[in-house]
Amino acid sequence: VQLVESGGGLVQPGESLRLSCAASGFTFTTYAMRWYRQAPGKERELVATISSAGGSTIYADSVKGRFTISRDNIRNTVYLQMNSLKPEDTAVYYCYAVWGINNYWGQGTQVTVSA
Repeated sequence: VQLVESGGGLVQPGESLRLSCAASGFTFTTYAMRWYRQAPGKERELVATISSAGGSTIYADSVKGRFTISRDNIRNTVYLQMNSLKPEDTAVYYCYAVWGINNYWGQGTQVTVSA
């Protein structure tokens, strides 16, 4: 099983990034997918969730209206489009797959928002 995130980097406030998470080794279409983030010295925070078929999404209040989660069940990939980025969005972003008691984590990708 692998979840491989990509797309992180250093951007200025107000700019955008799109994170990708490529999944393999499990039945992707069965799993709900989530993005979490963890800033230095803080607890890991749930950012966004998308259902297995992609028809339902949930966002943390802190990113609502700025971030969009989506998935491509042909390419076994989940995305996080992040617009209007703020310095407080700086964190390591993790991809997470869950189905019942089964769950997998990616290794994380760093996002830094700084002028």
